[in-house]
Amino acid sequence: MKKAIIYTRVSTDKESQSTSLKRQKEELLSYAMENELKVIKIIEEKESGFDEKRPGIIAALNLIKKRKVEILLVQDSSRLGRGNAKMALIHQIEKMNAQIYTLADQGAIALNDLEKMILEILSVVESYQQELRNHNISRAMKNKIKQGDFNPAQNLKNIEQGGRERKEIPLQEIIRLRKLELTFKDIAATLRGLGYDVSKSTVHRRYQEYLSQQQKNSVK
Repeated sequence: MKKAIIYTRVSTDKESQSTSLKRQKEELLSYAMENELKVIKIIEEKESGFDEKRPGIIAALNLIKKRKVEILLVQDSSRLGRGNAKMALIHQIEKMNAQIYTLADQGAIALNDLEKMILEILSVVESYQQELRNHNISRAMKNKIKQGDFNPAQNLKNIEQGGRERKEIPLQEIIRLRKLELTFKDIAATLRGLGYDVSKSTVHRRYQEYLSQQQKNSVK
């Protein structure tokens, strides 16, 4: 059973709007039950759809980011927001591999051609921004190594479990890049640009080893 969060919104505190909130909630709960969706939270919000920093929608995004829910359920696309705020929200939810269901569409949100084009442009722009960040990080690391300010070998052991030769990769840089919210794929690509023959899975394993060690140290 997929987990969902119900999001309802009106723009004012008028009595008629409060009635709208109640109706939205009842209809969405009914839809969730009919479609076997497990609702883990219901958010009611009285905020303008043009406001990008609505507390309720931020709370919903946090639940999605933490993989607590897979679906954001709304009455129609206008409940998400208006103008740029709406498109930015749809883009963020798609990036986190979640889905938006609406009563109006009776399932996954339906986008018109213009909205699809905007989302494609946003994705391309972010891709270029990520490449630029990777390039700048790679150049900075090369300069540090060249100047002798950074030695990757200091953070490594020589042998993996099972007797395999342990690949030399800079653990501290992996940690730093994760704090910058780079994905393991992006970190691996950055390190390969520096000449380290490393895969995404190896980067992920080393980072998990680091977290495990940190947890053990905190228990002592």
